[in-house]
Amino acid sequence: MKRHWEIDALRGLMLVLMTVTHLPTRFTDPLGQPFGWVSAAEGFVLLSAFMTGLVYSRYARRDGVETMRRAFWRRALKIYLCHAALLLFLFTAIAAVGLRVEPPAVRNLLSFYLAQPREGFLWGLLLVYEPALLDILPMYIFFMLMSPWVLAYALRHGWAGVLLASGALWALAQFGLSERLYGLAVAFTHIPVPFHEMGAFNAFAWQFLWFAGLWLGAQRSAPDAPPLRLGWPVVLPAAAVALAGFAWRHFGAHGQAPFGADVQLNLLVDKWQLGPLRLLDLIALGVLAVRFGPALARALPRMRWLEMLGRASLPAFCAHLVAVLIVLAFWGDALDRRGWVQDSLLLAAVLLWMLAVARVTQGADAAPPEESVPDAPAAASR
Repeated sequence: MKRHWEIDALRGLMLVLMTVTHLPTRFTDPLGQPFGWVSAAEGFVLLSAFMTGLVYSRYARRDGVETMRRAFWRRALKIYLCHAALLLFLFTAIAAVGLRVEPPAVRNLLSFYLAQPREGFLWGLLLVYEPALLDILPMYIFFMLMSPWVLAYALRHGWAGVLLASGALWALAQFGLSERLYGLAVAFTHIPVPFHEMGAFNAFAWQFLWFAGLWLGAQRSAPDAPPLRLGWPVVLPAAAVALAGFAWRHFGAHGQAPFGADVQLNLLVDKWQLGPLRLLDLIALGVLAVRFGPALARALPRMRWLEMLGRASLPAFCAHLVAVLIVLAFWGDALDRRGWVQDSLLLAAVLLWMLAVARVTQGADAAPPEESVPDAPAAASR
């Protein structure tokens, strides 16, 4: 059996970067989007989709589509239970502390729930109301529920139609598809949840990233998959784009706002919409990772602690959210309230907490190792 420890380590790194971004410390701004106009969320979603395509397509080829579909349902249910537990923690313990201590961060985070607790609780469990920070797992659940149907179709008919449809949906999302569908939903169902309380991520845009990763993983799992080689005509332009994005992000005049106060131009690099320039930067970084990653992995010492975080990514992710919510409840979201030493100790304590959770849960949450599965087209068509 073979395990892609490099993918585990990269997912662990994305979790660390997300923790640095979400935890309100002096490290948040300088280490946010460290590689260019790409955040850890894009890397984590793409890597998770890649591993999902790698593992679940093997289920389909070996045991049939129905077995693969049931495995997706079990995983989606586990993610949903984790999300429900986080919601209950937010609506009870964090809300109680926030109302007593009264930091603006918690009141802003829970504004809809505090105004309409019954509706907030119900629509939260229905994955419609998504408070800030708790909007990643609902999107993940949505992708997991869609994936068995998409993967089964692609294994039978190929990926061209899937990727074209996904790309078209991403393009429509750049022109207000989510807002139009929300308006129709309100008109017919009278949903009480405001649009801005339904999560910051535009799932209609981010699905393209997920299904592209699913395609890559499924392609690599095929028994006759050739070695992946990228020539210099592809690598050199990617390096130029990645270098430009890195320089623009860290040495530009506007910090994390690429075009300053120009709202329309900033949409080109918008995280929540997965804007076109952000997607281009991500593709460039992905090309470089594929081309130079294996050599870099051989040269660097293995960081087992990152691998452990990546293997237990779901509980480690939940643990980081618990820690961030506690910090917001007691100390608010001011990034300069503490000194560098105190922030360093706080960040170290949160990472140790995540590692402890990952160590306890890694056996239960880790995806199965990649197995050598014979080519079985008949099973994939069942």
